Amino acid sequence: MVGGKGLQAGALGLVGNVVIGLAAVAPAYSLAATLGYVVLAVGEKAPSMFVLAFIPMLLVAFAYKELSQDTPDCGTTFTWGTKAFGPWIGWIGGWGLAVSAIIVLANVAEIAAIYLFDFLGLDDLAENVLAKVSLGSFFIIAMTLLSARGIVVSERVQNVLITIQFGVLILVSVIALVRVFSGTAGAQAISPQLSWLWPGGLDASSIAAAVILCIFIYWGWDACLAVGEETKDPGRTPGIAALITTVILVCTYVLVAYAIQSFAGFSEVGIGLNNPNNTDDVLTVLGEPVAGAVAASALLLTVSLSALSSTQTTILPTARGTLSMAVYEAIPKRFASVHPRYMTPAFGTIVMGASALFFYMLLTFLSENALADSVASLGLAVAFYYGITAYACVWYFRRSLFTSARNLFFRGIFPLLGALAMTWAFFQSAYDMIQPDYGYTAFGPLGGVFVLGVGMLVLGIPLMLACFAFGTKRFFRGETLNATTEVKVLDTY
Repeated sequence: MVGGKGLQAGALGLVGNVVIGLAAVAPAYSLAATLGYVVLAVGEKAPSMFVLAFIPMLLVAFAYKELSQDTPDCGTTFTWGTKAFGPWIGWIGGWGLAVSAIIVLANVAEIAAIYLFDFLGLDDLAENVLAKVSLGSFFIIAMTLLSARGIVVSERVQNVLITIQFGVLILVSVIALVRVFSGTAGAQAISPQLSWLWPGGLDASSIAAAVILCIFIYWGWDACLAVGEETKDPGRTPGIAALITTVILVCTYVLVAYAIQSFAGFSEVGIGLNNPNNTDDVLTVLGEPVAGAVAASALLLTVSLSALSSTQTTILPTARGTLSMAVYEAIPKRFASVHPRYMTPAFGTIVMGASALFFYMLLTFLSENALADSVASLGLAVAFYYGITAYACVWYFRRSLFTSARNLFFRGIFPLLGALAMTWAFFQSAYDMIQPDYGYTAFGPLGGVFVLGVGMLVLGIPLMLACFAFGTKRFFRGETLNATTEVKVLDTY
């Protein structure tokens, strides 16, 4: 069946929706890139940071669930922000989502290339800029074309990639814990402690640094909401999928953190987590000590596949976001075109892939340090549009908050707490990132991470004004989308 915007209605079930949400997060890559730095910030309390960061994510997920149940639109933040606060806030919220996608696409494509070279034993190519860019660009192009081919094909590919990813992570974690408890893990191993789940004894700055890092490893679960119009029972399934996705993630992250900390210990030498040589990627460093060379190779391949799956599932929601914006005349109508055979926003998908490709090549050839700093700035865009979504939930449902205890908590208190947490994360991140010694680059007295993060968000303002100046203006007058607009999607499939 075809939905109100031309998308393939009812193509996904609950499982397929959850798979897309998990794939967008790329848990294996996220853990590999982040766990070492979380340990550096809070030591043995890393598992507690995963739990602590999960709480605002869950609170924001409640906002997504309530809004998607009322308005199951693939525009997500754009649509809900517009219905709650008007066209200008809605437009810039949609831009925040697009910015985060462009930034992360450039980085995950390169990560997929580097880890694939490492898996194949081609270490020289993994360090070669031209080789990395060539393979990373190929991955962006390939995943863009695959995304344009249809949501069903995309789901089938992701089913395979996510099964491998979670299978390897859980298997290696279980082997590590079994060896710890059986006493065969080595002298560096330590017994797991329940106290690792409680952040007691940490100062506020350490907690802030770790939680901001953890926001990155949870980001992406909202992809399952963007494909809601292609899901069975769009008013119910995507919201449930979002909650399930976040719960699966926190359980996986805590399991892996416990396994790695217990097996590796905190020595400053060897495989110890306080060894600075291990910080960049503690996950693959432990592969061979835990389960031999096969496990080491499997983890390298898993991180590559994890980044590759995220390359595709990041394109999917962003292209659908531009489709929704075009349908309501917020951006050029060309983005509203849907492929008659594949029933995907093919034009928006191609533009998204091309934008990410341009951003990737530009930053890489200007400075590889700038590319690294761009992903460090990702937390700003994520906290920005998550915050807008959560605030939108509270304001949009403000008249029904006191009609029941359920509405008060799930439409009011929980989303508001999530929004405040994201606001804190945004300003705390900006404050830290503005320092010139934060990251690898600096622009005078300003840190390069801050300039890239804030600059990409601010770039949306002239683009929005251009859409207002040269577009139909109907959207900005509130004629095509407002609080009472019936969204252009079938209610049931």
